Amino acid sequence: MAFPTPPGILKERSLRGAELGGDPTAALLRIYAWMHLARATDNRILELFRQGLIRGTVTGGQGNEGLIVPLALLADKAIDVISFTHRGFGGHLIWSGHLCDHLNQYFANASSPTKAREGNIHHGDPSNRSLPMISHLGTMLSNVVGATDSQRRFGRPAVGFALFGDGGSSTGDTHESLNLASLLSLPIVFVIENNRYAYSTPVSEQFAPGTELWKRAAGYQMEGFAMDATDAESCARTLAAAVEKVRQTSRPILIEAHTLRLRGHAAYDTGDYLLPGESDDYFARDSLPKLRARVTALAGAEKVKALETELDAFMEECIKLSLALPRPDPAGMAADLFAPPAPPLPWKPEPSAPEQLNSAQALNRALRKILVERPESLVLGQDIATYGGAFKVTEGLLADFGRPRVFNTPLAESACTGYAIGLALNGHRPIEEFQFADFTTEATTQIALNAATMHFRSGAKCPLVLRLPGGGGLTFGSFHSQELESFFLAMPGLKALYPSTPQDAFNALLAAYEDNNPVLLFEHKGLYRRGKQPVVWDPQYRDVWSPRSVRTGDFATFVTYGEMVHLASEVCDYFAAEYETSFDLFDLRALAPLRLDAIKASLARTGRLVVLHEGRRTHGFGAELVARLTEEHFSSLKSAPLRIGALDLPVPFAPELEQAFRPTKEKLIDQLAAWIG
Repeated sequence: MAFPTPPGILKERSLRGAELGGDPTAALLRIYAWMHLARATDNRILELFRQGLIRGTVTGGQGNEGLIVPLALLADKAIDVISFTHRGFGGHLIWSGHLCDHLNQYFANASSPTKAREGNIHHGDPSNRSLPMISHLGTMLSNVVGATDSQRRFGRPAVGFALFGDGGSSTGDTHESLNLASLLSLPIVFVIENNRYAYSTPVSEQFAPGTELWKRAAGYQMEGFAMDATDAESCARTLAAAVEKVRQTSRPILIEAHTLRLRGHAAYDTGDYLLPGESDDYFARDSLPKLRARVTALAGAEKVKALETELDAFMEECIKLSLALPRPDPAGMAADLFAPPAPPLPWKPEPSAPEQLNSAQALNRALRKILVERPESLVLGQDIATYGGAFKVTEGLLADFGRPRVFNTPLAESACTGYAIGLALNGHRPIEEFQFADFTTEATTQIALNAATMHFRSGAKCPLVLRLPGGGGLTFGSFHSQELESFFLAMPGLKALYPSTPQDAFNALLAAYEDNNPVLLFEHKGLYRRGKQPVVWDPQYRDVWSPRSVRTGDFATFVTYGEMVHLASEVCDYFAAEYETSFDLFDLRALAPLRLDAIKASLARTGRLVVLHEGRRTHGFGAELVARLTEEHFSSLKSAPLRIGALDLPVPFAPELEQAFRPTKEKLIDQLAAWIG
């Protein structure tokens, strides 16, 4: 269905600072046209919501147009990066797409750009570097930082625009992102949309009296200033100078834009918390009528009125068309959880001769291979550069590949992961090492709610490898020994590999790297230096996404992964020697997605199931395995499944206590013997 033809003035989506000098009539008319369209459409969206024609809720940008429209016009839409907030509807209209595209998003119809899977103003346009937002305030800033760095690494003189509100300025992600952008000297325009309320909480209850948010810039060695965003013309001039300066200097800047929110936080917000007369004061300072008066004086009332009439008619025609479109079809949702499989990368068949390596060395060898052969790759994490990582997996990489490709990050797991997501969305393929898997809890939102959902809600690929040293047995205590697979894999959209041998570790890193989705690579710390094995180029490296048969037997099907593969192998040898009982032992290797056909076939033959994992038993990953494997064969099982895991406790520190906590060979033999008997 063809969309209505926009008025001619809407074909102009850019603005140069020079146009505001001399006779600014044409430039100001352009700004006013987009501001009027944004305001009129926001108002109609609110009406349609109240009529029940738009579901969920809507947030409006009424009052914020004097900031967001000049900013979006001044940006270079061909190279720049942005992530709009709840008040950025006018910016969305300018950045890309037709008004009907954006209305379809609000109506959540069959032509919604996100296939009606994402809320209205949350949508973006990742292919044009408008990054879709999530509701966790402050989180998007680091994504902009990463995508902007990616653009610069590709040689494009891009600027990033990171927008957040006065409320969001309190979040840790905001401060982590400001620090990261300054540390990396990246051209980011950070804009605080200060409308004096975070939902209903006034700034007087957010900050100490007299706080000026822009002054925080000094703490990050960047320029900062405040401006009045209720005067669109003045705002445009100020922003033009700031954007040009940032583009030339490649240094970030922090702007506190004092703007307005003429409506409540969202459609359901009554605004009854406003002080007497406060709303009237806001409307008196509204940027839209101010600019209308200015362009009327310059261009004449008749021209302005004709422009408004044309814009309003266009808007109504678009609304009529979007309302007539069918509702979305739920078919295909499951298929779109992950980005489609990528073709194998053209890896060189190296190492061609076997090398005796332990798992840490195998991972280092894979990282080297990736850095040599894939120019879009980079490795980041805490202490991974000069020091070589907490477990020396990245040792020597900095010396051989340089700091732009291998670099330390500050202790800011959330922002650094968000930065990696931004890199991934823009064409790089970052590999991030967490010092310990436990520290991923600091980045849970970025991993589980942002990266994991990216393809489903926006259609964008997010090729990101997160290396997670986990597991116990080394007396590291509760904060350095967690097994977090069931914690993360309860959230859809993440893939996960857990190798148990040096060859599988090498293969797993290559397979994870070329996947177009976020992949968790669990690395058991106890396996890093647990003996050496031959590692060679394996053309079937992608087989690591399927289980590996470790032992064959007929008494029961035994499933495990990670370090527990070695424990299970020893126990299987014991039962074969002492009880003449053999197990079909499988190393799961891939925890998500699960490919269980071979294991199901084994269970159909043996009729008995044992599942072992190091993580805690309650809500552990073994529960999912038992459910998946037995629901098809329950009636033919010869006995109840045996599920073995750690105790339901935090990981204790002393070796005697940790031994009691974790599965051990002796305990496993006792549990299996009792189950068999």
